[in-house]
Formats: sequence, structure tokens, C-alpha cells
Amino acid sequence: MKRIDALLAEYGQAHRAPGNLACHSIGITLIVFGVFSMLAAIPISGFWRASEVLVGAASLWYLALDTQLGLAMTGAEALVDVAARAVGDWRVGAAAFVGGWIFQGIGHAVYEKNSPAFTRNLVHLLVGPAFLVNKVLKIRPVATPSG
Repeated sequence: MKRIDALLAEYGQAHRAPGNLACHSIGITLIVFGVFSMLAAIPISGFWRASEVLVGAASLWYLALDTQLGLAMTGAEALVDVAARAVGDWRVGAAAFVGGWIFQGIGHAVYEKNSPAFTRNLVHLLVGPAFLVNKVLKIRPVATPSG
């Protein structure tokens, strides 16, 4: 089993309730948008902002795990980064970030009744967005982890 398959399966174990998945679809999108919006306020050089540094670093990680999913994630990240730059206000990003975490909390408290996966493994902060993209595009099958 490839590492990405194990990560997606482990993440999927903590995200089975449809209400939680709906909350996460909104929450994760808002969180990523918020992070990119806030980082877009930090210039690096010319056109480049700190948000593009994060997109590049995350894309390399996703590509190392799986080429197809990595390309899909790079495209999704680029779209969210463009949207964040278009809004152009770190305060909107901060509000989106907080709102996104509220959706996450509601999903786990009300629907899933468990703690978020990242409390057991911080890498799940990066797995969550990939899980959602994979759920929509069905790039990799998500199996139940053994043991």
C-alpha cells in the first residue's frame, strides 16, 4: 500500500458521517482560502507572495505522494490562491480561516462525534484537502486501514 493510500484511509476513518463531510468541504476550503489570503499579504519578490511559496512546497509534497493526485492538488491550490489574491484582503482571509475551523468543529462535535484526525497526526492538516479533492475526482481508491 502506498503511503498516500494509508493516509487517505486513516483520514477517512475519522470522516464517515455525511454531515461531517459536508462541514469539512466548506471548512477546509475556507481554511485554505484563509491561509492563502493571509500569506498573499506577505511579499517575497516581485509577483511572488508567501502564498505561492506554500503552494509550491505543498505541491511538492503531494506530488511525492502521488503524481495524479499531486497534479490535481496543485491545480486546486492554484485556483484557491488566485481567488485569495483576487479578494486581496488578509482580514477576509482571517475571517474565512476562523469560519473554516468553526465548520470543522461542528462537523466533529455534531456529526462525527470524534476528535479531528490531525490531533493524532499533524500531517492530516495536509491530507484533509487531498482527501476532499480525491473524493470529488476519484483519483485513488480509499480503502479501510488494516489493524
